[in-house]
Amino acid sequence: MQHLELSRLAQEAPLRVLLVHAGEPDALTWSGLVQPLRLAAKVLGPGRLHVDVRSPDKFTADHRLWHLVLLVADESEAGLRPANLRALVARCRAAPVWGGVGAGVLWLAEAGALNGARAALPWSLYPDVDMRADQALLSPHLYEIDGARITCCGGAASIDFALTLVDTLFGATVQAQVKEILCVDRVRGPDERQRVALQARFGVLQPKLTEAVTLMEANIEEPLSTDDIAQLAGVSRRQLERLFKQYLGSLPSRYYLELRLQRARQLLRDTNHSIVQVGLMCGFSSGSHFSTAFGALFGNTPREERQRKLSQ
Repeated sequence: MQHLELSRLAQEAPLRVLLVHAGEPDALTWSGLVQPLRLAAKVLGPGRLHVDVRSPDKFTADHRLWHLVLLVADESEAGLRPANLRALVARCRAAPVWGGVGAGVLWLAEAGALNGARAALPWSLYPDVDMRADQALLSPHLYEIDGARITCCGGAASIDFALTLVDTLFGATVQAQVKEILCVDRVRGPDERQRVALQARFGVLQPKLTEAVTLMEANIEEPLSTDDIAQLAGVSRRQLERLFKQYLGSLPSRYYLELRLQRARQLLRDTNHSIVQVGLMCGFSSGSHFSTAFGALFGNTPREERQRKLSQ
C-alpha cells in the first residue's frame, strides 16, 4: 500500500474531507463510509477533522479547497451524464487525495481518471466495464490506496475503508475509539479480496485463469508449483503466465505467494496459532523465509503483526 500521500494530509488542521454523495442515504456503501468519519471527527474534537457532504451538482459549483474528496454511490445507481462527469472529475482531481467508493469507482474509471492506478471495483459492476474503464488496473480487493487515488468496492467494506483512513490520518488510538463505538472487532485490510470478484470478472471469458486461482486458494498449506497449476488447469506454463500478466498484472508465482501471505496475516490477526505454526499452515517451511517475504509485502514482520493484534 502506498499511504504516503494520505499520511501527508495528517499535518492539515483542520483536515477537510468532502464526500460527494450520488446515492441513497440509507445505502450501506454510504453509511459505512460516513459514520466512522463523523465519529472520528467527534472523537478528535473541534479543529481537527471537518467532514462535509455535497451532491454532484453542488460540488462542481463549489470551489473551496478540500484535502480529500470521495465520489460515493451505491452500485445500483445509474451513471452520470458525460458532461457532468467530466466536470466532477476535474473538481475531484483538484484535491491532493481523491477517489471513489462503490459505483463511483466505475464512473471515475470510465472517465479515464484511474488510468494506470489500482482500483477496487465492486464485483457486481465488472460486467459493466468498457474499454475506457479497463485502462485502470481493476483489482478484486476490498479497497486500494494507490498514491493520491483511493478506491473502495463499497458495501460493508466501506466500514473497513473508512477505519483504515482514520488510522492512517489520525492513528491507531483514534481508530480504536471509533471501532469501540461501532462495535467493530477487526478491520479488514486492503489485501483482502471480494470473494466473488475474480469469478464475476473472468469466470466466463477466462475460465482457465479462474481455475488456476481456485487451485491456489485450495492449496495454501502445501503450495503447488507453477507447472503443476498449469497442467491441472489444462494450459501451458507460458499461457498461464501470460493470462496472469494480462489480467492480474502479476506472475502466477508472485500472485500465489501474496495469497499465502495474506492468509498468514489473517491467521496472525484472528487466531492464537504460534508464528511458526502460521508459517507452516501457509506453506513456509523456513521461518526466515516467511519473515522476509512477509516483511517485503506488508512492511512489518510476523512478530510485529502479532504484537499489533495484542495491543489493540
